[in-house]
Amino acid sequence: MSSDTQVAKLVLEGKEVELPVVTGSEQEKAIDIRKLRAETGYITMDSGYGNTGSCESAITFIDGEKGILRYRGYPIEELAARCSFLEVCYLLIYGELPDAKTKEEFESAVTRHTLIHEDMKKFFEGYPRNAHPMAILASMFCSLSTYYSSDAGLDQNIIRLMAKAPTIAAFSYKKSVGQPIIYPRNNLDYSSNFLSMMFAVPAQDYVVSPVLRDALNLLLILHADHEQNCSTSTVRMVGSSQANLFASMSAGVLALWGPLHGGANQKVIEMLQRIYEDGSDYKKYVALAKDKDSGFRLMGFGHRVYKNFDPRAQILRKAAEGVLAELGLKDPLLDIAKALEEVALDDPYFVEKKLYPNVDFYSGIIYRAMGIPTEMFTVMFALGRLPGWIAQWKEMREEAGSRIYRPRQIYTGATQRSLS
Repeated sequence: MSSDTQVAKLVLEGKEVELPVVTGSEQEKAIDIRKLRAETGYITMDSGYGNTGSCESAITFIDGEKGILRYRGYPIEELAARCSFLEVCYLLIYGELPDAKTKEEFESAVTRHTLIHEDMKKFFEGYPRNAHPMAILASMFCSLSTYYSSDAGLDQNIIRLMAKAPTIAAFSYKKSVGQPIIYPRNNLDYSSNFLSMMFAVPAQDYVVSPVLRDALNLLLILHADHEQNCSTSTVRMVGSSQANLFASMSAGVLALWGPLHGGANQKVIEMLQRIYEDGSDYKKYVALAKDKDSGFRLMGFGHRVYKNFDPRAQILRKAAEGVLAELGLKDPLLDIAKALEEVALDDPYFVEKKLYPNVDFYSGIIYRAMGIPTEMFTVMFALGRLPGWIAQWKEMREEAGSRIYRPRQIYTGATQRSLS
């Protein structure tokens, strides 16, 4: 971020205040209000922080009007087509794509640290069978801080977290279905290893489908970071208190759990299932969505940031068709989804409101085809978003003069009163 020669002028109670204008590398403009309260006694009011820049960041750039998403300057379309998930992880966390030697070392280190401490298996035994996998994931992330001290070094703990997250996620799934846990295998790549731990059973050979491996790699990349969303901002806020890496990631998981954030793709599947069970009459539900008194909302359409087609949704639309074709599956929910998309792209109501399909619209279809149950969808989101959270946490902690987050408020309660 650089200072601009322009200034914004604010007139309050007859006094004129000059506020600096700053410009980002992509020509984003901001008014720097950091001195506003000290000079005027006023604060700004921005419920939901929709117009507030909470930080400077060099990690992810989004242009919602043009449908652009870039990690460290690289278009998401190129990364999704040419990179592995661990390469993208390294890019987000350390700023550059790894060369061949560094890539091999990073992948090897992650592979060697996939096992969790045997004592942690007792935690899984203590959870009820119907415990939500996100609750388990958040708890286990935080528990890692009791086994691995911050004194071990940040890079080492980053490796541990990236390596053990899929193991914890897969173990939580096995717990929910009452199956024995499957240990990680060092001869498999990141995505294949996770699929093996999810779906293999003892004493039976399990061969990872290349189609599913590639689909999972793609999904993880597309979810890896998305600027200052709810969970990322939570990670930064918690980390600003100098909470350790594991605790901060646990907070991110819990923020992601909400149905308005990471749970959105599960809501898409539930909506499509509802339409299917109602005779697949999607036109009926389009009409309901346009009726403000119906209470029905089309899930997976529109985005807080994108006012154009979500670039991740465009990639996943093709991927969903490819996965189902390769697996020989015909999913009636995908047919309904495609019909809804066609209506939304042509109907003036949706076009005028810019309600384009977003990434959640197709990710659930692919996870469903892979055999991943709906209660695991948000866990899959968390596995993908983990490197982004780590990168954002690391960037914040390394920033000179980093301060603990402390938003202000406008008090609307009772004025002073007495007990007498």
